[in-house]
Amino acid sequence: MEQQTLQLLVGMHRVVRHLRRTGASSALHPTQFIALLLIGDEQPIRIGEIANRVPCSQPTATTTVAGLEAAGLARRQPDLLDGRATAVVLTPQGDEVVKEVGRQAVDDLSKLLVRLSDEDRALVLSAGAVLSRMADDL
Repeated sequence: MEQQTLQLLVGMHRVVRHLRRTGASSALHPTQFIALLLIGDEQPIRIGEIANRVPCSQPTATTTVAGLEAAGLARRQPDLLDGRATAVVLTPQGDEVVKEVGRQAVDDLSKLLVRLSDEDRALVLSAGAVLSRMADDL
């Protein structure tokens, strides 16, 4: 199992590096990319929740959101549940970037998946749900 685990880790890193270099997300830092998609899915979302879900430290999440704000992709607003706190939402430009990055990511990964046999492609795609659940539990 140790060798298979290491092989999975190296394989995931290599695929992600390839997609980062060639895809629409390459203009964003990986933490910004994950945070932007997370904001799009969960908005409004507090910075602390972004830190928990990326996962990263609270200061890193704050810096990441500041970078997304500076790029015009996100903005802070008062949290509707707690006026003392702030939440993060996408701007219209951020919403468009999320849609485009999502489309591009699907296209880029699909170009790799099409190289696999039908059986292997189905296996990889089904593993995506498992990996997503595993990431949610971090």
